[in-house]
Amino acid sequence: MADLNSQTLPECFARLEAVFPLGEDGLRHTPPACLGCAVKTECLRAAVQGQQGLAVHEERLARAYEAGQVGFLNRWARQKGLERQKEKNGCWLRLRRLVNLWR
Repeated sequence: MADLNSQTLPECFARLEAVFPLGEDGLRHTPPACLGCAVKTECLRAAVQGQQGLAVHEERLARAYEAGQVGFLNRWARQKGLERQKEKNGCWLRLRRLVNLWR
């Protein structure tokens, strides 16, 4: 893996809408400018693993359900898991903001 120093990272690093935007066809595509980047794999991985990446997982789940690859109960269970992750991450973000206000 590449050494990820904060000084060498591009400004768009791990910003989902910059490195993996939604295309006109409803699917996400990597822009051509990102294909030549030295840290593209780490960047995309970080973008999808972050809070914004939950939207990507929801989109994939919706497409799989529409295609008949996932049943109703399986989709429902996965959606509940994604909602729990959103709530958990949102809770920690709110707590972190409160702690920063007290400093």
